[in-house]
Amino acid sequence: MVAIGDALARAVEAGLDLVEIAPNSEPPVCKILDFGKYKYQSQKKAAEARKKQRTVEIKEIKMRPNIDIHDYEVKMRSIVRFFEEGDKVKVTLRFRGREMAHQELGAQLLERVRLDTSTLAKVESEPRLEGRQMVMVLAPR
Repeated sequence: MVAIGDALARAVEAGLDLVEIAPNSEPPVCKILDFGKYKYQSQKKAAEARKKQRTVEIKEIKMRPNIDIHDYEVKMRSIVRFFEEGDKVKVTLRFRGREMAHQELGAQLLERVRLDTSTLAKVESEPRLEGRQMVMVLAPR
């Protein structure tokens, strides 16, 4: 433990700055270093961390209850690609006209999507009806 005046004198003698590293500790911790260089390095470290982080996007796949087999397979390939990229997928099932009378077909289709993606994804929000569309959100495992 060194007195503040003595520490400042040592810092001036070395041509550097006295920087408080841990002000809340008992006693406070200080270092003698070049403050400009320290600030520059901490900015570089923060920029590097920002570059490495990735935002998770929500991709939307729209379907109809009477979707054809091939169209369904194409949509499933897209869903798998989105999960591999680390994105969440919102599967939207749109009902038009008399299709509203057969909502169980939509529920079966969303259940099929859930089963086909069960190894890659988990259901984040269960299928629910919002007006004329049924929505389910899947997140990668």
